[in-house]
Order: sequence, then structure tokens, then C-alpha cells
Amino acid sequence: MVVAAAAMGAEREARACAAFYGALGIAQPVLSCLRCLRQFAGSTAKRCKDKHLEEALLLSRALSEGLRALGEAEARPLLRCVLAFQMEATGSSSSFQKLEQIVTQLAVGKEALLAQEVGMLLAGLAPQGEVLSPGDLQSVCMFMEESSLGRQHWRQNLAVLLQRLAATLRWVLQSQPAPGGTWGYLAVKACLQLFQALPKDLAPLAWSTVGRSKALQSLLGLLLEVAWGKALNKDTRLLVGTALSMLVNTAPQPECGASAVLALFQLPDRGAGELKFGELAVEAPPILEPDGLEKLVLTRGLLMCCKTDILSCQLESFTHKACLLLDIVFPTVCALTKEQKECHYYCFQACARWLQRLRESLPAVWHLTGTRILAQDTELLWQLTQLVWDNAETPVEGVSEFIHSSFRLLLEIYHLECQHFQDKERPLYQQMLQRVVSMPWQIKARYVPLCAIVPYVGSQQVLDAYLDLPQHLLSCLSTNHLCPAAAEVYKALVRQQCAEQQDGQQGAEVALVEQWVLRWLPLLSQALRSPLPILQSNAANHLLTWTLRQLPAVQAPLAAQFGGRDTASLRAWVSLLKAQKSVLGALPLQGEALERLSCCLGAREEGIRLAALGLICSSPSTNQPLSGTEVQLLQEFLPLNLNCDSSSFRQLLQAAVRKALVRLRDSSLAQLRGKAPRGTEPGKGAGQLTQAVGFVEWLLQLSITSLSPGSNYQRKKTALLLLAAVLETCTDTWSPEKKKGQPPRTMATLLSYARQSGCWDFFSQPNLLALLSCLQDSTNEIRDLASELLVRYFPATFPEPIALSLFQLAQNALGSPRVQEAEAGAVLMKTILQKSDSSTMKSLALEAEAAPTLPNRGLCFAQHLLHMLQAQYAAACRDLLHAAATAPMHGAIAALRRCLLQVPEVAASMQAAESVQSWQELLTRLVTTARDITSFLLGTLQSQQGLGADEQAAAPSFADMGNAIGSLIMLGKGRGQQEEEEEEDSVLLSEEHSLILTCCWVSVKEIGLLLGGLAELLLAPALLARSGPLLLLPTLQTAARVFQEILLRCRHWGAVEGCSMGFTKFCAALLNHPDTELQAIPQTMLEQGLEALSGPRSSSITRRAAGFPMLFLCIVSGEASAQARPLLTRCVQTLLALATTALPQDWDQTLDLPQVCAFHVLQTLVRGTGLGGALLRHATPMVALALQGLGSPCWAMRNAAIQLFSALTSRLLGQQRSRGEGCLAEGVSLQAFLGQHPQLGAVLLSELGVAAGPAPGGPCLRPALHAVLTLLAQLQPGADGPGSLSAGFLGPLLGLAGSPIYAVRAMAAKALVPVVPPPQRRGLLLQLAQQLPAAPGRVHSHNAVHGCLLQMQALLAPASGTNGLSVEALRPVVLQLEARGWLLTPAQRCPLVRATFLQVLALLPTSFSLGFTQSIHDAVSTELGSLPLGGKPGCAELQESLGSVLRERRDKEFLRLYLEALLHLYRDPSSWSQEASHKLQGSSAACLEMLLHMVEAEHPGPDLLFQVLCAASLLLTRRFEDEDSTLVERWCMALEECSQSASYEVLRLAAARSLQIAGADVVQRALCTACPLLVPVALRLINMGIHLLQDEEREVRHEASGFASLLQQDPGKPLRDSCIFVQDNVGLLGLLQLLLAEFGEHPETFDLLLQHLPVLDLRGIVEELEANKATSLYKEDEPNVFAEPAVLAWQLLPVLLQLLEKAPAGSALHASALRWLVAAGPGVLRDLGYCKHCWSQEAVAHWGMKALGCAKLHVAVAVLLVRARLAVQALQVLGKSATAVLGLGCGAQELEQELELVQGLLAQHGLAPMLSQRDVPGEPGPPSGAA
Repeated sequence: MVVAAAAMGAEREARACAAFYGALGIAQPVLSCLRCLRQFAGSTAKRCKDKHLEEALLLSRALSEGLRALGEAEARPLLRCVLAFQMEATGSSSSFQKLEQIVTQLAVGKEALLAQEVGMLLAGLAPQGEVLSPGDLQSVCMFMEESSLGRQHWRQNLAVLLQRLAATLRWVLQSQPAPGGTWGYLAVKACLQLFQALPKDLAPLAWSTVGRSKALQSLLGLLLEVAWGKALNKDTRLLVGTALSMLVNTAPQPECGASAVLALFQLPDRGAGELKFGELAVEAPPILEPDGLEKLVLTRGLLMCCKTDILSCQLESFTHKACLLLDIVFPTVCALTKEQKECHYYCFQACARWLQRLRESLPAVWHLTGTRILAQDTELLWQLTQLVWDNAETPVEGVSEFIHSSFRLLLEIYHLECQHFQDKERPLYQQMLQRVVSMPWQIKARYVPLCAIVPYVGSQQVLDAYLDLPQHLLSCLSTNHLCPAAAEVYKALVRQQCAEQQDGQQGAEVALVEQWVLRWLPLLSQALRSPLPILQSNAANHLLTWTLRQLPAVQAPLAAQFGGRDTASLRAWVSLLKAQKSVLGALPLQGEALERLSCCLGAREEGIRLAALGLICSSPSTNQPLSGTEVQLLQEFLPLNLNCDSSSFRQLLQAAVRKALVRLRDSSLAQLRGKAPRGTEPGKGAGQLTQAVGFVEWLLQLSITSLSPGSNYQRKKTALLLLAAVLETCTDTWSPEKKKGQPPRTMATLLSYARQSGCWDFFSQPNLLALLSCLQDSTNEIRDLASELLVRYFPATFPEPIALSLFQLAQNALGSPRVQEAEAGAVLMKTILQKSDSSTMKSLALEAEAAPTLPNRGLCFAQHLLHMLQAQYAAACRDLLHAAATAPMHGAIAALRRCLLQVPEVAASMQAAESVQSWQELLTRLVTTARDITSFLLGTLQSQQGLGADEQAAAPSFADMGNAIGSLIMLGKGRGQQEEEEEEDSVLLSEEHSLILTCCWVSVKEIGLLLGGLAELLLAPALLARSGPLLLLPTLQTAARVFQEILLRCRHWGAVEGCSMGFTKFCAALLNHPDTELQAIPQTMLEQGLEALSGPRSSSITRRAAGFPMLFLCIVSGEASAQARPLLTRCVQTLLALATTALPQDWDQTLDLPQVCAFHVLQTLVRGTGLGGALLRHATPMVALALQGLGSPCWAMRNAAIQLFSALTSRLLGQQRSRGEGCLAEGVSLQAFLGQHPQLGAVLLSELGVAAGPAPGGPCLRPALHAVLTLLAQLQPGADGPGSLSAGFLGPLLGLAGSPIYAVRAMAAKALVPVVPPPQRRGLLLQLAQQLPAAPGRVHSHNAVHGCLLQMQALLAPASGTNGLSVEALRPVVLQLEARGWLLTPAQRCPLVRATFLQVLALLPTSFSLGFTQSIHDAVSTELGSLPLGGKPGCAELQESLGSVLRERRDKEFLRLYLEALLHLYRDPSSWSQEASHKLQGSSAACLEMLLHMVEAEHPGPDLLFQVLCAASLLLTRRFEDEDSTLVERWCMALEECSQSASYEVLRLAAARSLQIAGADVVQRALCTACPLLVPVALRLINMGIHLLQDEEREVRHEASGFASLLQQDPGKPLRDSCIFVQDNVGLLGLLQLLLAEFGEHPETFDLLLQHLPVLDLRGIVEELEANKATSLYKEDEPNVFAEPAVLAWQLLPVLLQLLEKAPAGSALHASALRWLVAAGPGVLRDLGYCKHCWSQEAVAHWGMKALGCAKLHVAVAVLLVRARLAVQALQVLGKSATAVLGLGCGAQELEQELELVQGLLAQHGLAPMLSQRDVPGEPGPPSGAA
């Protein structure tokens, strides 16, 4: 309320000031300044506030001169007014500073007056008592920190301030007004600011006997109470440490300060007594809860700001030369890092800070001790190195950065000491390097020490010691979280190599480049050419550009690596060019480079296309204009990439285009300012300006025409993103919430220039209608993005007719049973609300429905929607079935949610004092209605008849719901009709069932989201400060009961999930609210839930209500993360106690046990993302519980326990990131894991020890053992010594090798890997090899032998990114295994042992003796039969036996695998030989015949048919003669059948792949040979390619694009294998061009293309829209949602027109055109006339807005216009004689005029893109509609 009062005071002062200066000569500048200050106060966004303050500061500089001439009385009101605004701005440091500048500027010459006003202002704080409010404390802090006059005032009134601070802090500690509140924090912060700002004034009060202050003494005692735990807030306690350190800094001598610090550190251990702090004496406060945090408070505070001389001066009370830093603070830091697991971040911050302070204090410490402090044998060095290594892998966010800096500081201090004491022996470097090398590459912690070591030992020594480094860096670059660390290692080494070479002689640069090529070129080349996108992009972004900046000369060897035409070379080449451009600033594109870049822009791989686009669009300077070549490439590229189905591609496309637009904008503005930007060609500035304007206009039109509902989702989404980029870049719309990307101040100049050219009419009617059509889309993404663009950029209000039509459309959509249409209606309602004003509200007649006194439109809209919801609820109560079909409630609830929560103006109106009561009443009615709806819907599904109150608390079963819904349907439809339908189909759910379920579940979900969002919005502290409570306590209690009811009685997961999101927000808002009554609501719900969980029940909770565990998760997730989370602790402890309760003797298997429920709730808590690391403190007891539960006799307990253990494993080990197929790319080492969870290690070891020990009475099953082994196996090996925590695991795991259970032996082998550090692996392998029996008679247990071999196999298996052990290291192991070669012979009767022994041998390097190698070959040959040495089956060999395989037809699966192998070998050129192909010519025909017969007559399954078709295509390419045309025809027919849209995906893929294998060959032969029979087949194949290039599956399109790519080569030349495969749309255009160029004279071409112009019933579509029939729940799916008939029609039009133009008179093509005109011409004329009639009427208004979003209508209109344009061209080509023959009644000219008229009419209603867009400035290409 203080901020509100200050705001009211500022506003009152502003009004008085305006009135005072109204008659003076400086009235105008004063009023302007006041206006800016008022706008500042009324703004919410920081950027807006800063903008208004900047304007006020400029005005104040001009106003200062006028004020100087006035007297003090005339200047006082303005100064007082600005100070009032400054008091309001104490919450923002930047705003306060700006206002300080303003008031200082205005007070020039009147400084005394300003000081007087500031003094009066600050003296008025807390006028009613001694206690300072939070607002007062904020003012104290800000004036102390930022105002010199403020400090002067407090210096003069220091005693009063100390008294008030002490009184305030005492009251806060006694009252505890809000546990998580800021009152105490602000009081401590004020003390800190005081101690920091006025040290000289405070010194005598603390350190002088004469000046000792009782107020300061009292304040010191209170601060100690806070530090000792009286305040609950951790941040407040930590701030006390800083404040105390600042007070220590006021000591006159360092020894005095050190003595006071020593007393503070001794206080916790000493207990009660008196603390002597200088001359201040206080009683030591009792430690309420000894959590150890008090030591962290003191330590961190000292290290943050205590003076260096105090930390390093000698302590008098010690016998040796001691100081605070070494002898007091460091032991405390070490202890804290081991004890304070909950404050890891702050502990390691203190550790890093200690090293930094030691670095600063080195000279003083050396002077004090006289010796080295980090000598090799010192305890301090050992402790430091152990500390950083033990915690190097900690997962706590932020800690790793402190560990990294600790490594660097430690090495720097060690280096400085060695230099200072001239010690040349520096073993620490070698020790650290060896430890780094011995760690697995997956551990991130190894790379920072490596970077730190490089400068001290040199690059060569590191590379020699770490031979696997390049391979490890590659592995890291393909793993996102390791990539930055690996890049730093690379940079450190290259930087060091540069430094070493520069120290040498001449020619250093050449030598350096040679050295780089030798060391790093293979690494960078392999990474840039990698098929892994992540590896390629990381190498380009992190290494390549930096390398070119560091060593420009390496560009030549890199370019030489990437000169090929393969995909990898192209990708790497573009990356190199882009890096060059970023380094050099510009890159000319011409000749071969331009040709290659064009190929890259059309390549099939998205990564190549994006890289090439980025190369064009990016530039180091934003005002560098685009060249004409770049603009042309963009205009060719963008239309072909709008329908890409990759979300990431669309986002990156938008980002690249935005860069290009920024360049165009900034370079154009520079041109208009008369400054030629860099890169402008001489004399071409004006042309570039016109080109820039023209390109933006072209892009605008391209985006708008692509928003047609006839376009697919991908095209519309990309078009909206591009439109957003255009509007964001090229308009002058200010976006307050954005920190970057605001329009330049001179943007209006460019806009004026563009509009004078007739361009950039961004907000025209067609553009508005295009976006309004997107609001009716079926996807959230399109609707929300379109709404955002309309709200942000378009004019403030819609035109009235559009608003009325939209409102009616929204009303209708809200009543639709389809969820997508109802959500569209909600978005429409929100958009109308945001784009309306008072006159719109009157025209919508909402005010007549609402109370006449409602003050704003948000309230009117909410009132209207609430009335609608209540009416729908009443209808549902009467007949739920009818209501679910015609007026379901979820649409109105969604509209209320969007309008109340997502419209900033509505939130602002809620803060207005005059409307608070109206909003209170509305919100109360809304929550009550939500409660009634929830109870009604859940009760309806529960069929409440005959149920007791207890049973109603659980969710109904599926059978109960089915019976309840059946009863409702009987009531709604009549019993007879219902029974008749049930007899027809009793298996599938009827549409009526689905209607009711959809209505119930979606409505319940929306209610949860609405109530949670309301609580989050209306209980926010900012809103509470400005207005009274809008949600009263009874209303919130009602909402809580609604949530409880939904979560306990609902079983639909979607509804539970949606409700849970809302409930989490609801609980968070209540738990962080200062009102204890509100905090008690979720606390009570938690207690009720725990009580219900442990009590008896007659129904199953967790099985039959998915929401019950979510109830607990939502409540505990709502707790503030900065607090101690008492609810979470209470919940977990209760659940653990319940889960460990003994099972009853006779439990009912049909009911859930309370123990099982507790397991499930714990699992839900562990899987919850909102709790993060807070749950890890309970990990050990939960793991122990899960392991105990695995041994339960109850199946449900075991099932719940394994689920809990799985969840815990994921939480403990973190999210696993995969680099590839099953390859784990990261992991925490066992040592780090045990360091983070030491007690958990004891639990795991205990379970292992019991399992591995001898069991009395034979083997005993341990159910938990496998789980423990699985957890261990997911860890990584680490580098540690024999005395580490992990050493204890080795013995039990080795003992498990003899387990009688195979799964235990196998998993124990995997678990052994992380236990054995890499340096010890060789020794253990030798030990295991020696344990293997040397002769058959020495086998005591086959299980033990097998287990031993499995462990060897696991240790030998090389981890990804490593090369394993060397041949020399493994030589002793090999000798031992050769001596035990009998294990591979039949003498070893166990086949499992023989197989595993062979696998172990296969993992060893090839270093066996010749005799042993021969014995291996003999043993394997004996098992498998004769095995030819060096034999390798090839494609020809498989094909040779294909005939017999097809004739025998033993098994379909065998045949499928056989054909798959044949096709696989076909891709390997080495498997074919010319001689073999010639020899198999005869058998190919017979095999092809059999395969085609299978396709035609046998109809095999889809998977086999896929292989059969591809194999047939392969054989067709190998045996192709002119007489084979019949086989080709049959093959083509089979492909046509498979390529239909309704076929299985695998069959369409087979057709596309077959086209790629053989189709291009057939078409090529048709072009190159005189074989007329092949021409029709070639046309059909091309037609298939056109179809498949529009398939909805990306893989099918990609295969078809391979066919198109092969055909883009020169028809007269044979097909090349090195063809660059093109993108789908490029391939489609290529096929159309091929038809036009090579097959244009064939009449079948014209007819073939006409097949792609669908004839739709335009009249029927319009009549259906006019009828406005009720919507059914389900909508028939399109067979191909990716295809775009309208877009394809515009692409076909120019091809068809050119076909007609090129054909000579009297040709067969003219006859085809004439036939088409006879058949289609009358229909075209009729439909044009119908369009003219329909869209000329006034009646179109009532359905016109719905027509705007109708995809069928848009497609029908687009195809009609294309057909009409084609008819015009046909009439022109065929001449007047054809007109008479056709009897159309009009000629070409009349038809064209009619077409233009209809098209213009349709365009006015947003239904037809204008084709005549060639007049757009700067557009060289086809019309944008042709995209």
C-alpha cells in the first residue's frame, strides 16, 4: 500500500504543479515534463518507463535555464513534484538514478533548496511510529545508495536512523509478518547500505569507548539473531553476513577488526555468553535450529567484502603466525562444502571467493608466514586439490562455474608461489594432467582443469600425454552440454601454440599453419563433413570462425578439403564461406562459387539449405545492403521453402530472413540520411533503396497470399513467421516488452518513402482479411500467432462491419462441440476484445446485456461470456446430450480464460479502484458457476444414484461411466432408438458417447486452467498493492474445493493434467501470499489428502483416479524454492512412514493398500519437474524404501517399488542425452555420485554385500539386487585412488560373477565398469584372465567362468570416443587367454561360455600368435561348417540365387530379408562387376517376371511388397532392352497402384524408391531412343513423381525428389551417381519444366497436367455455408493433409499456358485443348457467374466471415480462377472459329473481362489472391501466388 500511496502523492503533486505553473511563462515546458513523468508512472514495462524518463531528462535540461531565473518559491513545487515521483521509483535503481539526474538538473543554482526538500521528505518517513514500513526501508536504501543529498541527511540524523532500524528489525523478528516476505530482508539491506555508505561516521560508535552507541549495539544483537536462524528466509540470513562484514570494515586498525571476526566465529561453538565486538557488547543469541548456516553466513559475508588487511593480519591469540584467511576461514569453508548439501551453491561460491581473496593477499600472507603456503607436502594443498576434485562433477546449477574458477585460481596461485620462491620443481601440473587424462571423456569436469593446465605445461606436452584428445573433442562437439568445454580446450591449445611459435624466429606464421594442419585439420574437416547436424553446427559455430580469426591462412587448406560435390563437402563448404564472411565482412558471389551456392539453396538436406540461406542473409554489419544477386537468390529460394515440415527449419528460416530485413532497413535508412553504407556500389544507392523497398513488398505479398486456408499448416506457419519478421522490422510499432529489436527513431522516414512508391501498405483490408482467416484455423499455433500480429501491429480497432461479423462468428464457434472450433471462438473473442473500443461495444450491444453501470469493456465482455456460460449450464442441466452437441461449456470457459488472463487491459482495469467491487462480484459468480458445473459434470459421469458419501470421493470406473452416459443418451434420444443403435454396434463408442465425454473432460480441464490462472494473476503482490483483494477468502475456498473434486473424482489424464497446471499456480499463489489464512488453504488440503491416503477405503484410489497423486505434487510444487519447503518435508516423511508400515495379514487384492498408494505418490513427486533438486535431500530413504519394496510378498508393492526406483534413478542421474543409436553421451562418475550422496552409497553397498555373501542353505534370491546393479551400470568410470569411496564396490561385484542367475551375472559385469578407474583396468583384466581355468578338469563352476568372461568383455568394450587399451598394454592378457584356448573347443561343453570367450577374443587387438589364430579359425569352422577364407558375398552372387529363392518360396520373412540384403548390397558399388551383370542378363528377366507376378496376383503384405517392388526396379535397371516394354508397362502399373494417397505409407515409399532406382532410367531412355512405346510410360512416371512429391510423409517426398534430381541432368548424357539431390519443390518444378521442354508436343502431357486441377462443387460448398448446419463432433480426415491443390494449380498454370503457346496450329495438343474447352468451358462460365451473383449481394455478410476460413471454398475458387485463365488462353490460341464451335456465347476478351471482374470482387472479400503482381517494384520473378 506504500507504493500506492506514493503514487497517489506523486499524482497529486503533479496536478498541483500543473495548476501552479499554468500562468507562468515556463508553463509549456513544465507541462511537457510533467506529462512524461505521469506516463512514466503509469507504464508497466521497463522499456516504456526508461523511454519516458529519457524524454523528461531532455526536457529538464531545457527547463533548467528558465527555473534558474525564478525564485525559490516558484521552483519549489516542481522540485517537490519530481521528488515525489522519485519516492515512487525506489523499487527501481535505474529509474531512481534517472530521476536523480532530472532533479539535480532542475536544482542548478538552488542546491540548498533541494537539500531542504530532500530532508523534509526523508524526515517524514514512518510518521506514525518507530517501525519503518517496507516502502520506507526501500526509500532509506535507495536514497542512501544513489543520492548524495540522501546520504547527507542520514549522516546528520544517524542516531535516529539507527534507532528506527533497530526498532523495525526487532518488530519484524517478534511479529514475523510473512515468513517469505521482504520486510526483514529490506531492514537488513538498509543496515548494509548504512554501514557501507557512512563508515567514518559509524566507526566511533562501534570502536570508541566515548562514542559507543546503544542503538548500534542493539542493532548488532538483532543482526546476530537473524544470522543465527530467527528469520526463516535464507537470503535474509546471508545478507546479514555481508552487513556484519561491512561493520567490521569500519574498524580503525586491522587487528581490531580481526579480533571482532574471531569472536564472531567462536560464538557458535562457545554457546551462551557475551560477544565483544569492538566496544559493543551483546549477549550471544541462542541457536534455534543448529543447521550450520550461521557459519556460512559469516564466512560468505567476510569473503565477499571484508578488507584484505583484516583478513591477512596476524591474530594475537595464536601461538603461531596465524591469520583469519588461512586459519579460521579456510577450515570453515572445507567443513561447509562437506556438511551444507542444501546450500552447495553458496558454499562453493565461498570456496572460489576464498581462493580469489588468497590471490589478492599473497604478498601479505608471504610476509606473515615467510614460507610457501602451497608447497608439495603441505596439508593445505592436499585439502584444496581434494576439495575441487571431489566436487568437480556436482550437478547443482551454478556450482560448476565456481569449481572452474577454483581450478584456475589454484593453478595461478601455485605458479605465483613457485615464481616468488624460485622453485623449479612443479609436480602439481603433472599430477593434474595425469588425473585429467585418466578420466572418461563423458565427464565435463575434466576439460576445465585441462584448459587451466595448458599455459603452464605447454601444448606439446598436453598433446603427447593425451593422444585421444582429438577423438574426444569430436565426441564432445556432438554432445551439447560438453561442446563449450571442448571448444575452450581447442582454443586454449591453439592459442598456446600461437604463443609458442611467436616466441620463435622468422617464418613463424607458415610454421604455425603447418602445425595446425598437422594437428587440427583432420579434426575440423571430419566435424564439418559429419552427417550429424549437431556436430557439424557446433564445429562451425564454436571452432571454425574463431580459427579463421586467429589464423586466417588456414582458409586455403580447409577449402581444399571441401571441393567435392557430395553432400558433406557442400555442407562444409557453405560453413567455411559463412565463417569467412563473418571475418572479412563481405564475400563476392560469382562464377563457380555462385553456381555451388545455388545448388546448396536447392539441396534436399535442410542443413545445407539453411547454411546457404544464412550465408546470404547474415553480415557483420547490419547496415550493409543486400546485393542484387543476394536478393535474386532469396526471391528464388523463399517461395520454394514455405511448406517445409520441420519446425526448427521454419524458426531458423525466420531468423535468417529477419537478418536480411534488418540489413535492408538499416542500409535504406542510411541512404535516406545521405550516408552510403559499407558495401554500397558507387552510383547505385538509389537503385538499392528501390530494390530494398520492392523486396519487402514482394515478401509481404508472398506471405499474405500463402495464408489462404487452402494452404497446408506448414505453409501458413512459415508465412506467419515471415510476416511477423516483416512487421517487426519494417513498421514503427513500439513493443514495450522487448529489450531488443525496437524500430529505429527515423523509421517514419523510410515508411513515408515506401508509401509514396505505392508500397508497404501493411494494414490494408486484404492483409487484415488474410489474418482473420487464420483465426479460424484448426491449430493453436496458427490462431495464436495470427491474433498476436493483429493485436500488436494492426490499428487499435477493427472496422465496425468486420467486428460485428467476427463477433457473430465467435458466438457460433463457442457453441461448437469440436474442441478446435470452440478454441478458435475463444481466440476470436479475445482478439475482438483487444481490438474494440466503446463505439464497438455499443454496436455489439453487450452493454445492454450487462449492467448499465459497468465501467469498462473488459468487464462487459466477461459479463457477457459469464451469461453465456450460465445459459449453457442451464441447458446442460435440462438435456446434457443436446447441450453437448449444440452448446458445450468448454468454449465459453476457454473464452473467459483468454479474455481475463491474456489481455493486459483487463488486468489493468481490475486494478482501477472504481471497478474493484464489480470485478469482485463477477469473479465470485464465476467461481460459483465453475463449482456448480464441475459437480454436475462429475456427478453425471458417476451416476450418483445409490452411492454413499465415501464412495463418491473416488472416481467412477469405466463401466460406471458407460452406464451413466447410456442413461443420459436414453433420456436425450428416446429409449427405443438407443436400443436399436446398440444392437447394431455395441463395440465402438457412439458419437453421442463421445459428445458427452468431450463436453465433460474438456470443460473440467478448462475450469482448472481458468481458476489457477485467476489465482496467479489476482493474488500477485503487485496487484494486491494497488487494489483490494479481488478474490475473497470464501471464493478461494470454493475454488480449492473445485480443484479437490476434479483431482479426486476424475480419471481422464488430459483433464487431470490441465487441472494440475492450474492447481499448481493456485497453490503457489496462496502459499506465497502474506495472508496466513490463504496460506492455510493448501496446507489443510495436504493434511486432508495425507489423512485420506492412510485411512481405510472401499474403492481403489490410485488405480481409478489419476489425479490423486497429482494433488500432493501440485501443493508441494507451489512452495517457494527459496524457502525450506516444510510442506514437502512433511509430505515425504509421512509417505515414507506409511510405505514402511507392515502389511496386514490378509489384504484384499482388489483394493489398493495405503502402502501402495504411498509408493505411487512418492513416484509422482519424484517425476514432478517443479521440485528439481529439492527432492534429492530425501533420495537416500526413498531408494532404501524402493529396494525394500522390491522384496515385498505383495505384487502391487513390488510393481510400485520398481516404478519408484526407476523414477529415482532418472532424477539422481539427470536427463540422459543421447548422441546416437543407444550411445550414452554423458554421465556422472561413481566417485562424484557417492560424493553427492554418501549415505546412499552405504545403502547400495549393503545390498550388494548381502547378495554377494554366502547364503546358508543354498542360493537366495535378492529381488533388489538387479535394481542396484542397473543403477551402478548407468554411471561412468572416474579417476581415483585405492582409498576412494568406490573401492568397496569392487569385491562384491567380482563375487557376483558366480551367480546362478544369468541376468545378475550380465548386469554385474556392466556395473563393474564404473567401479574400475581406467588406470586400473589393465591390472584387473590380467587378474580375471588368470582366474580362468587352464584345463577342463579345473572348472569348479561354469557360472563363475561365464561371469568372469562377461566382466572381461565389459571392461574391454571400448567406450564411444575412445580407442581402448593399447596392444602393448594388453599383451600379458592375450598370453593368458592363449594359454586357455581350450575354452573355445568342444572340450568346453557349455556353448554360452564358448560364445562369450570368442566375443572376448574379438575385442582384443590383433596380436595373437599364428597358431592361436589358426585354432580360432578351426574352432569356428567346426561350428559353422566350411568357411572360405576371405570370402565376401556380393550383389551378383545374391542375384544369381534369387531365381531359386523365388521358386522355392520357403517363407515370406526369409524372402523379405533376402531381398533386403540384395538391395543393401546394391547400394555398394564394389559389390557389382560388369562381367557379373552381363552374365546375369538372362536370369534377370525370369526373376523380374516372377516378382511382377507376385505383385499382380499374390498380393503379399505391405512390408514384403516394398522389397519386391524395389527388387523388381533394381532388376529392371540391370536388364533393359527395347523389347522389355511390356514388363516396363506392368511395372509402371504396379507403381501407380501403390502411389495412391490412400495406400499404405510403406507402399508409397516403395513406389517413390522404385522411381528413384529405375524410373529415371526409363524416362531417360524414352528421351534418348526412338521407342514411342516408352513415352506414355515416361509421362505416367513423371505424373507419379508429381503426386509423390506432394505426399504427406517426408521420407516419401525425399525418395521422389531423388527421381526428380536424376532427371534434372542433361537428357542426352547417362545418369551420374554423384548427382546432388534437390529439395522436393525444386524437384517438382524440375519435372514440370521437363514436361514442357521434352514432352510438350505430346497431347497426353496437356491431359496429364489437367488431372491435377480438381473440379469442386463451388455451388454446393457455398450453399452448405449459407445453411449453417449444426457441426458434428468428428470431421472427415483428408487422405493427404500436406497436398495443396490450390498452390499446385497456380504452379501448373504457367506450364499449361506455355504448352498452348508453343503448340503449332492444328496440332494434336490443340485438339486436346478443344476437347477440354467443350467439356469444362460451360462449367467455368457458370461458376464465374455464380461467384459474381453471390459476392455482389448484401446477404454475403452473414456467412462471408465463415467463408473466409473455409479451406474447401478457397481451393474451389483458386482452381476456378486457374481454369478460367486457362480457358481465356485456349480461346485466344484456338481463335474465333473455336468460339463458334464451342457455343460459349463469349470470346476470349469477354471471358477475360468477366474473370477480372469476378477476381476483383472475390479479392475484396479475401477469397482470391490478385494475380497481377508483376508491377511490384523490384520483383523479377513469377507472381507470388505461384508459390
